[in-house]
Amino acid sequence: MFSKKESKELRELFWTSFGKSYPRKWMLYRTGISGVNLKFHFDLKKAMVSLDLEGIDPTRLRIIWERLISLQTLLRSEYLTDASYDPEHLLESKKQIKRIYVKKEGLCIHDKNTWQEAMSFLNDHMSILEEFVKEHAEIIDP
Repeated sequence: MFSKKESKELRELFWTSFGKSYPRKWMLYRTGISGVNLKFHFDLKKAMVSLDLEGIDPTRLRIIWERLISLQTLLRSEYLTDASYDPEHLLESKKQIKRIYVKKEGLCIHDKNTWQEAMSFLNDHMSILEEFVKEHAEIIDP
């Protein structure tokens, strides 16, 4: 069991190490599509990359989500075979968003022995997700 301070220090060390191991400028919030953000997640149980749809008017949100659903077969066949679609994802803040994600269970940010596997997973899958968004931005963006 780690204290809050120790946990925070480990998280900071992981993300600093990740940045040094994979030094590149990630797309993340700069997708060029309003309301579409790419995010990294790593916690006590899993590593995950996601495409989050939030912070836009409901009509635009619905249209973008419908377009992403129409690309679901393509995403799963040519990019991320294990991508999951969650139209009603609830964040810890109790905010509801729409999310497409890929996760790897059994990795823990408090366990340095899983860090290399997590880093590799995050790098590989975010690179693929970025490629998908770049190649299909004209379809996704109304």
